[in-house]
Amino acid sequence: MISQSRLVVAIDGPSGSGKSSVAKEAARRLGAAYLDTGAMYRAVTWHCLDAGTDLTDAHAVAQAVKDAELEISTDPGIERVLIHGIDVTAAIREQYVSEAVSAVATNLEARAELVRRQRAVIGEHERVVAEGRDITTVVAPDAQTRILLTASEEARMRRRGLQLGKVEAAALRRQVVDRDAKDSTVSNFTTATDGVQTLDSSDLDFEQTVQAVLSLVEAGSSRLD
Repeated sequence: MISQSRLVVAIDGPSGSGKSSVAKEAARRLGAAYLDTGAMYRAVTWHCLDAGTDLTDAHAVAQAVKDAELEISTDPGIERVLIHGIDVTAAIREQYVSEAVSAVATNLEARAELVRRQRAVIGEHERVVAEGRDITTVVAPDAQTRILLTASEEARMRRRGLQLGKVEAAALRRQVVDRDAKDSTVSNFTTATDGVQTLDSSDLDFEQTVQAVLSLVEAGSSRLD
């Protein structure tokens, strides 16, 4: 049985690995909060674009992120993201945001600000599943269970294509392969560091992947009991 005491589960992975949907369902079954850190990066990217911030101006981007009033739901059953009171839940998934988000994600000052906020959110909850690209190594390196969720490039492209619907192959590659290449310059989400367990979901369906995550969480909890 999984302990009902303090629980932090950290899940990292590349685009299309299934980390968001899997982490959300795992959180629901664990009775835990769910933190989608990728949505936070998307939200502040939307904010920069909406404000006309020059994404090539590192200082301006960092300041815009620091000034952003960001609210994000941690209920795994409710997806809601607000910027300055504006509901941007749907807008942050638009292709133009997806193609611009790396400009913010690779800004070290902006990243430090979001890491600070992510740690604060995690600290507010007794039980939480957080997912992103540097949760296991930077945001929550002391989490009881740390997982690197991976999948082959073919599987990731296929999954993201199904998620987005009709999208040009070049745009799909930009959202998966090219974005990973850019973001990997500031965070390691392709190779598991010490203490992080790798879960390859290439040949697993959704339910099998969720069950594998829950098994790793239970094993991690058992080691602490």
